[in-house]
Amino acid sequence: MTCDQVREQIADYLAGGLSQTAAEELDDHFAQCAACKEEAGALTETWRILGLLEAGEPSPAFRPRFYESLEAYRQGVASAPPPPSISMGRRPFFDWGARGWGAPVFQLACAAALLIVGIVVGQWLSLRDRGQGDLARLQDEVRGMRQMVTLSLLQQQSAGERLRGVDYAYRVEQSDTQVLSALLHAVNHDPNVNVRLAAVDALRKFAGSPEVRGTLDQALAKQDSPLVQIALIDLIVDVRDKGAAPSLQALERSPAVNKDVKERAVWGLAHLQ
Repeated sequence: MTCDQVREQIADYLAGGLSQTAAEELDDHFAQCAACKEEAGALTETWRILGLLEAGEPSPAFRPRFYESLEAYRQGVASAPPPPSISMGRRPFFDWGARGWGAPVFQLACAAALLIVGIVVGQWLSLRDRGQGDLARLQDEVRGMRQMVTLSLLQQQSAGERLRGVDYAYRVEQSDTQVLSALLHAVNHDPNVNVRLAAVDALRKFAGSPEVRGTLDQALAKQDSPLVQIALIDLIVDVRDKGAAPSLQALERSPAVNKDVKERAVWGLAHLQ
């Protein structure tokens, strides 16, 4: 089981929604992966607080309104005209049934039973929806926490911490534009080659974003490391960014560009056609 698969199941794991086999697989993964174990531990306290939320209680005015409605229904039944006479040819059992169904007491009991059933079902639906809402809020908190950790690490002075930030970027949503912007900034401006290389690889997660296709050629022009240049050319080909063709042609013609980079630029142009 990969780390990404584990992270997708952490919320269900904490909620007790996984099967015993699936939960044991996550426990085995936590025993071997410190990063996933740390993330699950960070969410445990949030989940515990959510578990302390009290179930909603009926309004104090509910009981008086119930009895008022019941009394109004009883008065309405009492003032209603009597039911039509029943044919004498009917057998005694059906004769009693016709009178019984029409009796006010029986009708009142049916109405009360239906009202109680409606109350119980309404309470159950309310609690179920509230539970789904709590889970959605928890998932939003997890997404926000991942974004905050990623952005914070990418701004650290230590290159090692920035590399951790790039690694954490794999855990955020593909629609997270703030993390995407931070990765592009790292590709263009980070002084450490390893961080720039890692950020280029992390951009593959956001390959479907228009921001990636529109900025790769600009990033390529700013690079002085052959390793980063080759990595960017590979990414340009993978995302089919034909708008970067002029930048590849400029690399091919430049006498100052590394030989391997030139060859990769020619390869990239051939695959973009």
